[in-house]
Amino acid sequence: MLALPAVACGVAVGNVYFPQAITPLVAEGLKIRVDRAALVVTAAQIGYACGIFLLVPLGDRVPYRPLIATLFAVTGLGLATAGLAPSFGPLFAAGVAAGVTTVIAPIIGPMVAGMVAPDRRGAASGTMLAGSIGGMLLARTFGGALGERLDWRAPYLAAAGLAFVMAVALWRALPATEPHTRQSYPSLLLEPLRLLRNEPELRRSCFYQAMIFGAFSAVWGSVALLLSGPRYGYGAQAVGLLALVNAATMVATPIAGRIVDRRGPDPVNLVSVLAVIGSAAVLAAGGAGGAGGLVALVIGTLVLDVAMQCGMVANSIRMYALSDTHRGRLNTAYMTCAYLGGALGSWLGVRAYTHVGWRGVCGLVALMAVAALARHAVATKRGLDVRG
Repeated sequence: MLALPAVACGVAVGNVYFPQAITPLVAEGLKIRVDRAALVVTAAQIGYACGIFLLVPLGDRVPYRPLIATLFAVTGLGLATAGLAPSFGPLFAAGVAAGVTTVIAPIIGPMVAGMVAPDRRGAASGTMLAGSIGGMLLARTFGGALGERLDWRAPYLAAAGLAFVMAVALWRALPATEPHTRQSYPSLLLEPLRLLRNEPELRRSCFYQAMIFGAFSAVWGSVALLLSGPRYGYGAQAVGLLALVNAATMVATPIAGRIVDRRGPDPVNLVSVLAVIGSAAVLAAGGAGGAGGLVALVIGTLVLDVAMQCGMVANSIRMYALSDTHRGRLNTAYMTCAYLGGALGSWLGVRAYTHVGWRGVCGLVALMAVAALARHAVATKRGLDVRG
């Protein structure tokens, strides 16, 4: 049962990421500024963060099969509406709505964690994350290629059709499950806030991921502006091809999961944060343009992607270890913080690019990673003090 859920994670997550490749096409098609068109990326991430908070707790309250199939069907409607939007306002609203309901991956993650033995959760989580990564990469690649061949509407309409197909497939294939709790919906919404207040290790995982995912989103939310600008002069397809180069992340995350199973999450977190800082230095050279700059972008985004995803595996396993019966609500708190950080990072990244240039984006990446490193240093010192 791991293959189909991994594919479902990829399809759902891809809906958040394909707008990153088509922002120049949206600007051209709707006759708006490129920096305003880039807000379609922020719209998807804002919606995703809201959906995590509002809908993911239902994974503990509603059987998985009807919940996941329904979310895919409604996501399809939202994407179709976005693809037919006559202007930027309706597109932004439909993008937020589709983002709210495409929160299938953070529901599938706890479901799969409950299906496998505790000593296999790292590997299983790595497999689900590999599926999500595949969706991210292919969504950018095919979104950019399809949009350039047709127009910016085509990726939205194609994604809508795929969401409807997944709704039917998962309704037929997922096993029947029993909910973990009978709590009322308002209680479920308050539970992640209570867990954040009471679980310091959850807060730590949330902060790490918010900072690193924010750095990741800052780069991918603005790299289309760099590649389509005067330094490179490429089309939307270039963003997708750049993302496809980073397919190595699909191999890295299951390996990271096995390392976490053996050694715990902290060593993986530390290496991931240091790698993000290193990627910022490499990415800065990408602003020079030319063949050398393109090589720097490829290497820098590859390091950044691998680091972010491996850190996510470590943070997820630390979180899942806190409770066997609250995984959906723990994941709600964690993923809400992560995507709020991502939305902030993508917004700040576009602002930094507009006012400072590509090096401003790279500086933002380094700053957010340093904040995560400082938090890790505090946690390490506390651990040493306790052991001492």
